[in-house]
Amino acid sequence: QVQLLESGGGLVQPGGSLRLSCTASGGALSDYTMGWFRQVPGKKREFVGAITWSGSSTTYEDSVKGRFTISRDNSKNMAYLQMNNLKREDTGVYYCAARLATMSVFNYWGQGTQVTVSL
Repeated sequence: QVQLLESGGGLVQPGGSLRLSCTASGGALSDYTMGWFRQVPGKKREFVGAITWSGSSTTYEDSVKGRFTISRDNSKNMAYLQMNNLKREDTGVYYCAARLATMSVFNYWGQGTQVTVSL
């Protein structure tokens, strides 16, 4: 069973950048599609984007297209979320998640890392 741990969150000004990392242990990340989600208090967790096991395909939620990039390094068992031109509305707790390629639901989750976009 894979365990996930996010890092790299913090406080950044609008227009700034952050790179989040997701470190996997207990399994080979290459077996999994990786996703990133975010949540703010009082709202449902929302999908940010995902990357296939090989890294050959990515998908993004409309509001982050052109600003966020998901990548992965299976040799290091890591996935990344590069966030550029951050906006206040990007504030939230960011989670990485994993699902086997044959599954439709992300069933492995990290504990999240806080991203705050503010002056």
